[in-house]
Amino acid sequence: MIPYTVWSEAGGVGKTTLAANLMRAHANQGMKVLGIDMDPQDGGLTNHFGLDDRKADSEADNLVLHMVDRPRGDFHDLIQSTEGVDLVPSHNNLGNLADLLATAKELEDQTSLEGEFEKEKQLRRVLVDAGVPSEYDVIIIDPPASEGQHLYNAVYATSNLLIPFEPSPKGERSVQGLRDVVSGLEAELGDIDVGVLGTVPNKVKGTNVNQKYLSALEEESLPIAPVSIGERGSMLGDAWDNQVSIYELAENDDYRDLRDYEEPTLEKFDELAEFIADQFATTEVTA
Repeated sequence: MIPYTVWSEAGGVGKTTLAANLMRAHANQGMKVLGIDMDPQDGGLTNHFGLDDRKADSEADNLVLHMVDRPRGDFHDLIQSTEGVDLVPSHNNLGNLADLLATAKELEDQTSLEGEFEKEKQLRRVLVDAGVPSEYDVIIIDPPASEGQHLYNAVYATSNLLIPFEPSPKGERSVQGLRDVVSGLEAELGDIDVGVLGTVPNKVKGTNVNQKYLSALEEESLPIAPVSIGERGSMLGDAWDNQVSIYELAENDDYRDLRDYEEPTLEKFDELAEFIADQFATTEVTA
């Protein structure tokens, strides 16, 4: 299985766009893909794919209820499908995740003889109990940019990070000390090694300024993916506005035709998905 979390400390560097289109790229390569939107705010995978009809429904079962062991139904009933991929959508309850996990831990510690309730391990427990690792080939989690229980649970469930990097002052700040951040996550989670599959240069324009920041990235001692995603604001913006991936934008006659210079971006995502999959070809990683 190929599990990873797409994450960057900086917002607006294309994290969700990367996750959404990699879901489709893996699916196009014959893999069964599950995305998990851990971001309580609008703008995550749920919104990208237009699957937000139950996000504000306080009566709806949701991932948080499963993580605090108070589900209102079967885990698989949370999953929605679109474009040949599956998604556990976001829910407004994710905004209360840290508090709800803290409460659940307090109650469990007071009443249970089975051991400590470990807040950072609850998403993994839910996925394993539901048989997700044996059912899916790829799991991609999209948490918010900030550190906290959303990120901790995502990383503990996947053990791997894919980090989008925008070659700009904002992007440079997001990777400075990132190796220390990874070490901090390992210390926080206790019993896992966090692998960095790669940093992915995103929104690359090919200017001298961009090259300056790409050179700075090389100095951070983090693996750099052999694929960079060029600045394609119009295409990605149109996909976002229509709540589809760029593949659906290209394939569906309901949307505009891609321009010739936009076509290679599809190939870039295909190459990136292959690069990620190749890293798991010889080592079996479980959620």
